[in-house]
Amino acid sequence: MSTAVMTNRLELNSLAETTLKAATRFWFLVVLIGQSVFAFSVASFYGLPALRGDFHGWSKHITHGHIPGDTMGNFAVGMHLFSAVVIILAGVLQLVPQIRNRFPVFHRWNGRLYVVTAFTISIAGLYMMWIRGSVGDLSQNLGTSLMAVLIMLCAGMVLRYAMARDFRTHRRWALRLYLVVSASLFIRAGLFLSFILNHGPFGFDPATFRGPFLTFISFAQYLVPLAVLELYFRTQERAGAVGRLAMAASLFMLTIALGAGIFAVTMAIWVPQVKAAYDPRTSVAETLSATIVSRGIDQAAKQYYELKAAVPATYNFDEDELNSLGYQLIGAKKFKEAIRILELNAEAYPRSGNVYDSLAEAYMDDGNKPQAIANYQKSLELNPKNAGAVQMLRKLNAP
Repeated sequence: MSTAVMTNRLELNSLAETTLKAATRFWFLVVLIGQSVFAFSVASFYGLPALRGDFHGWSKHITHGHIPGDTMGNFAVGMHLFSAVVIILAGVLQLVPQIRNRFPVFHRWNGRLYVVTAFTISIAGLYMMWIRGSVGDLSQNLGTSLMAVLIMLCAGMVLRYAMARDFRTHRRWALRLYLVVSASLFIRAGLFLSFILNHGPFGFDPATFRGPFLTFISFAQYLVPLAVLELYFRTQERAGAVGRLAMAASLFMLTIALGAGIFAVTMAIWVPQVKAAYDPRTSVAETLSATIVSRGIDQAAKQYYELKAAVPATYNFDEDELNSLGYQLIGAKKFKEAIRILELNAEAYPRSGNVYDSLAEAYMDDGNKPQAIANYQKSLELNPKNAGAVQMLRKLNAP
């Protein structure tokens, strides 16, 4: 082999190695940004109101998020949310090599916290899904349950190989654990990326949150990243320069897609959540919820009108306030109270198809089929694209 050929091969190998490292760092930077924004939004939206004693917001994006009187269930939700923030931040710190090399004691204790939190978030998640109930169908629940099992398995293997001082294998399992734990970020990014590419929901019904695409993404959120990681390991061990360049190119493209999804979910969900968390107005839903418990729904309705007339700027009267309270009451099977609250919301926002859709659901759960049909029809009149209303009207055999 000539010297020129040998030099070219060495240069190609060096280029491939450098490119693969750059792609890996690029991926980690995008995930780091996404995880940081995600953790901040969760801590802000759920944590700050909870510190003020306002828990109704938990039900805005979590099925049965907070149910008055359900101490065990509410504790599970709280632990799940707290663990989510801890595990996101602890996971990022575990992967930074400078921290691992310069502060080994911190790395070990942070790792223990990470493993314990992984078990905690998995158990709380399983409880919330199978005991308390969640959106989605059986296939989605099975996908999420497998994720919880994999988290606990990976956490156990991380601990096992750390104790055996087999740090090469330990780090591989740590990366697997990090990817499975990060599936909550990946599924959000993937879902909103599909919205961008399809100009709206694709392969599922947004009203019932069921469909083949959601079944697919429930498994793909962790199986696809794990498959990419295994290819990365094989590329590092066996592939030549061409294989490493191909791996780097694939990683770059996947990271760009991930970044687009993260940006979309940030602007659509996380930025509004952070804004809501720092809204100085008092939650009217939390206020009315306390009144319903202490003095009944009639007094709560009266209080709503009084507050709106006397101090409209002090309280938050946004549409989602009463809507989330209504769903909270539906979750507690207080259908009469839920109907009254959602009627107030329909009165305040008569041009919103969403409020009539929610009111129709409350009537349906209460067994009032004619009113359920009437309100689903009203919702569809205001929002002809409401596929959920169409489906429910068929289910109710509406004329």
